[in-house]
Amino acid sequence: MIEAAAGRPEEVCILDTEASPEHLSRGTARYADGMLIVVEPYFKSLETGRRMAALGRDLGLERVALIANKIRDDAEREAVREFAGANDLEVAAVIPFDEQLPEAERAAAAPLDFAPDAPAVQAIGRLTRKWVANGRA
Repeated sequence: MIEAAAGRPEEVCILDTEASPEHLSRGTARYADGMLIVVEPYFKSLETGRRMAALGRDLGLERVALIANKIRDDAEREAVREFAGANDLEVAAVIPFDEQLPEAERAAAAPLDFAPDAPAVQAIGRLTRKWVANGRA
């Protein structure tokens, strides 16, 4: 039950949902303070992220932002930032492409346990601290 997941103000619940708007149609947004949308630096992914952000805002979520994932270089980073700027979207974090994440997957281990110092793991940690510090999400 999502509504009971974080019952006290100091508690945070992060829900990893499908890459589909279906969960929003089931009322998930009613219990959320914000939504982070993971996108990759390709038009189809960015456009899907834009649509999800619009839907989240339409459902009353005030905190909606993109996470640029699997970013390999400055050109990809800039492509995401340009798209976000043109569509009035915040980029909450940039997660670099990191070979240690698929290695963790093959080892059936959480990336944090497998490679806590990996660049992607560090970027996710910074995002978490920033997002939670700036208001519950």
